[in-house]
Amino acid sequence: MAIRNIRTYGDSCLTKECKPVKEMNRKLEVLIEDMLDTMYDANGVGLAAPQVGILKQVVVIDISADGDSPIVLINPEIIEMDGEQTGEEGCLSVPGKSGVVTRPNYVKVKALDENMEEVIYEGTELLARAFCHEIDHLHGIVYVSKAEGGIHDVARGDE
Repeated sequence: MAIRNIRTYGDSCLTKECKPVKEMNRKLEVLIEDMLDTMYDANGVGLAAPQVGILKQVVVIDISADGDSPIVLINPEIIEMDGEQTGEEGCLSVPGKSGVVTRPNYVKVKALDENMEEVIYEGTELLARAFCHEIDHLHGIVYVSKAEGGIHDVARGDE
């Protein structure tokens, strides 16, 4: 559909609580399609609606190498977590930077899919990190506030 502008760190949209989605409509369908296009265009593994200026609880994630396994989460909530992983994390809204963040190594998420049907996803490692990172965005939290020792520049291609 369309590539949307990604809001960058410092934009007030990234610090606001997002509203739950009440119903699926054409506007929301277009948002989801645009978010996927935008995420793939930026070579990201996840994108939350506030990153494109929309304060709705919508997240898209795709950790597959070939970009053919998109996950759409509407009104997601983490219902279970276990373990711990610490590693480098970046964000499309904080281009050229990364920081070390500790997240759960296992996460179970309950959400609605694009058909407004309840789905449950379980993820470990990168998927668990992506679930936590993107759901944080829906609550106005950018990973920078969780980075241990702050953020630093990354070499091009390492993002």
